[in-house]
Amino acid sequence: MGTPEFAVPSLDMLMAEGYHVVGVVTQPDKPQGRKKVLTPTPVKAAAERHGLPVFQPVKLRDPEAVARLAEWKPDLIVTAAFGQILPKAVLDMPVRGCVNVHGSLLPKYRGGAPIQRSIINGESVTGVTLMYMAEGLDTGDMISRVEVPITDEDTSGTMFVKLSEAGSKLLQAEMPRLIAGETTAVPQNDEEASYARNLTREDEKMDWNRTSRELFNQIRGLVPFSGAFTMWDEQVFKVWAACNPDQVANEASSVSSAGQAEPGTVLQLNKSGIEIKTGNGSLWLTEVQPAGKKVMQAADFARGGTLKPGMVLR
Repeated sequence: MGTPEFAVPSLDMLMAEGYHVVGVVTQPDKPQGRKKVLTPTPVKAAAERHGLPVFQPVKLRDPEAVARLAEWKPDLIVTAAFGQILPKAVLDMPVRGCVNVHGSLLPKYRGGAPIQRSIINGESVTGVTLMYMAEGLDTGDMISRVEVPITDEDTSGTMFVKLSEAGSKLLQAEMPRLIAGETTAVPQNDEEASYARNLTREDEKMDWNRTSRELFNQIRGLVPFSGAFTMWDEQVFKVWAACNPDQVANEASSVSSAGQAEPGTVLQLNKSGIEIKTGNGSLWLTEVQPAGKKVMQAADFARGGTLKPGMVLR
């Protein structure tokens, strides 16, 4: 059971290792792009490539969906970013249980956006936890974990790839014991738990009163999915990349001469990009997207002359 690209390496591994995958469950196809073309999930595309039967229930807890799943008589159910809560009837179905490949070091970052939240919150290390599924949200006993560093060059996109591959290898190592019923699992410490709720439009809004590092992390955590945004001339102005504030040379910044400029003020525009005043210094934007335009290099946008020093992004 899985939906996004994150789950594909685990499915590919199960097929490559010769396990008898009786079927694949994924979310329904959804319209994509401006033309709203109905598009299969990455997991569905992978399943069809392998010639596997695919089931796409709108709600897995519907009795008809549970009955359909029971026809496959699964010994083990593996989930990875499926996107629906498994009802008790499904959790109790396979003799070897249901396991989940989760993109965080549980019990931290339970929930639907663990990878994005880890980056936004400035974590330097995340990982993958293989766990038995329970009725609570990511509360089941942990089978094994692996740590994966987060570098300043990483975005949610690069970490999805790294963690999906790490999760596939973790599952591969544990599969023989899972099939044999010989795994050992450790309960989570609920006192150490944190919740990674799904991202909303509010999470995309940039508050220039925050530190340069916090804004840098926010931008990286939202790439490549939605992007962060600020407001310029009463229109959405998206930000897709920025320079690492810890590596920008002091002489390249004009923040020291910006006086009492309020956060959000454009300090300068040049071949390096667009420098914006923040709560504790400045941040250089390197990829932006004005309203109604495509993503472009900030330096190219700066040459247009419509955004000028002294203007304020809200």
